[in-house]
Amino acid sequence: MSEYQYPQNDIQFSLQSIAKLERLSPYLEEPLDSELLDAILSEAGKLSEQVIAPINASGDQQGSRVDQGEVYEADGFKEAFHTYRESGWLALAGNPEFGGQGLPSSLATAVNEGVQAANLAFSLCPLLSQGAIEAIESHASEELKQCYIPKMLTGEWTGTMNLTEPAAGSDLAAIACKATPGEDHFKIKGQKIFITWGDHQMSDNIVHLVLARLPDAPAGVKGISLFIVPKFLLDHNGQPAQRNDVQVVSVEHKMGIHASPTCVMSFGDKAGAIGYLVGQANEGIKAMFTMMNNARQGVGLQGLGISERAYQQALSYAKERKQGMNADRSGKAAIIEHADVRRMLMMMKSQIDAMRSLIYLAAVENDLSHLASGEVQQAAIKRTALYTPIVKGWITEQAQEITSLAIQIHGGMGFIEETGVAQHARDARILPIYEGTNGIQAIDLIGRKLHFDKGEQMYFLLDEMEQELKNYGQEALQSNVAKLTSSIAVARHATKNCLDIMQRDTNEGTGSAYAYMMMCGYVIGGWLQIRAQKLCLENQQMGEEQKNSWLHSINFYCDHVLPRAHMHAQTIASGQDSMADLTTSSFER
Repeated sequence: MSEYQYPQNDIQFSLQSIAKLERLSPYLEEPLDSELLDAILSEAGKLSEQVIAPINASGDQQGSRVDQGEVYEADGFKEAFHTYRESGWLALAGNPEFGGQGLPSSLATAVNEGVQAANLAFSLCPLLSQGAIEAIESHASEELKQCYIPKMLTGEWTGTMNLTEPAAGSDLAAIACKATPGEDHFKIKGQKIFITWGDHQMSDNIVHLVLARLPDAPAGVKGISLFIVPKFLLDHNGQPAQRNDVQVVSVEHKMGIHASPTCVMSFGDKAGAIGYLVGQANEGIKAMFTMMNNARQGVGLQGLGISERAYQQALSYAKERKQGMNADRSGKAAIIEHADVRRMLMMMKSQIDAMRSLIYLAAVENDLSHLASGEVQQAAIKRTALYTPIVKGWITEQAQEITSLAIQIHGGMGFIEETGVAQHARDARILPIYEGTNGIQAIDLIGRKLHFDKGEQMYFLLDEMEQELKNYGQEALQSNVAKLTSSIAVARHATKNCLDIMQRDTNEGTGSAYAYMMMCGYVIGGWLQIRAQKLCLENQQMGEEQKNSWLHSINFYCDHVLPRAHMHAQTIASGQDSMADLTTSSFER
């Protein structure tokens, strides 16, 4: 099993050059120079490689356990988390008002890529804490902010998201968890399921964000409120003291991410769990979506991370494994010499390169949506909203293909757990389900993002791509520019088709949503790959090995991956009749 290596050079190239990190400089008190960025990412690499990656396989094998109502994490996880938090990584992009370092979240994204690639199960704990911090900071009272955020930024306390119930999955309108008003708090009663890191021993307190319904609340999602329900109630000094009425019923036995305890949580079995209202009553969905949108980009990043980990392991194996004869029949060949293995490796790498560029482009836009003002901020808010379902949906779908290819490259050994490569595929499988299934992401894209503004933002993005390509005059670029230009035209036509379908029948239109989301991912990926090609050709400081690796990846993507956009567009254009005719009886045997 190969050791994980943090791909710092590729991360910096994607973040600084392709995503244009310098766009944030006018809004920062101190500019992010390359020396600072290099220092931070170098330390992040050491953390991922030396502290977090070594407990990935052992955590998968051991998992977590429940003992007398307490969840105990796998060996080594508590120690790794303490190292992680004592180094201040959770506070990197935190608000200085609460003890954070105030750096852009895109820089935290670069750090988190390593954490998530090194150990997906481990990374879920800080991911949810970061989302909970953002939700509390955006919506809670000043008193709750001061009470909870500083300890969460240090990692002394962690956070969770409690949405799902046995009868309320994606349909949050069905939430039945109750909140009864008291003098200065609420009593929460109900059960939540699938709660990631719902209990553990790695932090002194756990801050649960819980959706529940007040007695006089309107029906549906308009009647849901959000509450902070801590594992331990705080004393007059703000320190964890009395145990709240929150219990772990069980830990789920899952296909993957075994070391991440996925809990069934019970609130209020005795006197009632004490909770504190976040924001306004009956506006919990608005507050929770702050956390969910943070998590959706974070899950997209997990798709990238697990894909990178699987690729590194497949590449290492392909270099070492001898099978068959070499080209001149003089001896055994490493399987990387075989054309089909090279095809699979480059199918993995070219998509990872495009995925990484999109991740960091979206992260910089997200920073602009918070740091900038006026027209720049409004444009970034709209672009971030457009990118989010594509980042989450397209990238996590790609992770399924990439981790599967890693198994294929290992051949029969890939199907054997001892090699470790199967773990990546098992772990990756949850990602298209997390934070709203990818079908929901696709419907969000085609409904809220496309249909809502009649395609204005999508057309604006396609116009931006075309305008950028007109400035690419180098002869070496022209072949790929022509391929992308064709794909943009196809995407423009598919966008019109989707708008027409949605105008006619929104239910029918959602049948095209998945194809549209995937098409968008491939086209945006192609745009960023060609931007990378231009930068590689112009960059005199880039090492020849890294440059050649990128150029081969770009050409392969344009030849073998970008044509998938045309396939999905064709599905949108011609697949409506077959979808529209389907009834329940169509699926009977």
